[in-house]
Amino acid sequence: MLNSPTPAAVSLDGSVCPRTAIEQTVTVPFYASSAWQAAFALPLPRFTDLPRLTKSQLREHSPEGFLPEGMDLKTLLTRGLIEEESTSGTSGASVRVVFGKTWWAEQERRALVRNPFLAALFRDSPTLRRAVLTTPGCSGVSCYNRWLSLEQRTLGESLFVNQSRIPFTLGEEKLSGMAKEVADWAPAFLDVDPVHGAWFALHCARHGLRFPSLRFILTSYEYTSVVHRAIMERVFGVPVINLYGSSETGHLLVEHAGAMLASPETAILESTSAEGLGELLVTTLTNPYLPLLRYEIGDFVESTPDGYRVHGRKRDALRGADGRTLTTRMIDQAFAGIGGIAHYQLRQKPDGSAHLFLLPEAEGDTLTSARTKLTTELGRLLGATITAESVSLIAPEDSGKFRLTVHEAA
Repeated sequence: MLNSPTPAAVSLDGSVCPRTAIEQTVTVPFYASSAWQAAFALPLPRFTDLPRLTKSQLREHSPEGFLPEGMDLKTLLTRGLIEEESTSGTSGASVRVVFGKTWWAEQERRALVRNPFLAALFRDSPTLRRAVLTTPGCSGVSCYNRWLSLEQRTLGESLFVNQSRIPFTLGEEKLSGMAKEVADWAPAFLDVDPVHGAWFALHCARHGLRFPSLRFILTSYEYTSVVHRAIMERVFGVPVINLYGSSETGHLLVEHAGAMLASPETAILESTSAEGLGELLVTTLTNPYLPLLRYEIGDFVESTPDGYRVHGRKRDALRGADGRTLTTRMIDQAFAGIGGIAHYQLRQKPDGSAHLFLLPEAEGDTLTSARTKLTTELGRLLGATITAESVSLIAPEDSGKFRLTVHEAA
């Protein structure tokens, strides 16, 4: 690999990046290619001098191609030094990822305490009890293919409550059982997929249920709509705080005062655009088993004076009649202040027109007023005809995640 001392990388704003950003790749097979080595050999390479790491490349070469020389996957697993997981495949096919046994909890904590409110809570209590409501995976802790006991779904200070892939199909009896589990567990916070969290909140609202121990709600796993946020804030009366990241990179951003704050110890973040909308690139710093340089995570972001705004998946962006890119965030803002909606999906056809599926909070509600307002506003944004209907079910992707905006292929 490198025969001379590894140079430091320089970020887009000219500040020097930790030397480890490049040094962590010295004996990693994937980075031995001529394109990467040519960039590393520059006297003072900037991030923009380096190639990008695509998700398809990660999928093809991970995990073995990213393990430093001398590390063997089977040996690491046998010795209990690492965990191996597969990503949900939100922006493509699933990717195998590996990380140290304690890394996930450590990087999550680093991100959370960037928020002053959460930092104070964790200062008073190093561990906070959580109840998790998200798309279950067959991990031995939660699995939608079989029902597990309460003991099987309890891991340390975490109770995995939901066992259904589609929350809208849960009956009242099952939801009541979930609510009782949460009440008995008395968590300090709910760790939720926003769709699952909002649907659970609506059940609690119907039955007047509250959880006195609850201090905040943490949303992650997928884009948090203003629709889901409003429901959870209304029902539970605690802050809803978004946590952003991925299985490959760890948690990168946490919400505070309307901005997403970076966790600089975990990763260096770049936007491909200094102003306005850009793609997010991630250089990880703390996972020696999967070092990533300029990884295309697959999301649009917008840099702000205080941090970032997350705009959602690149593949979920729609196209206006004037050629503009319309992100999930841009579309979602049209739903602010419109009540009665539990969930939605806007699907754009190849000709530019789109159809809006609205799932009502109250069963059978046709959402006439909301449909009128939204078709008008979304039609203005897209410059195209929008139709809408109220439905009883909106299905998730095979990954179990829900897409708010979908651009159908021709």
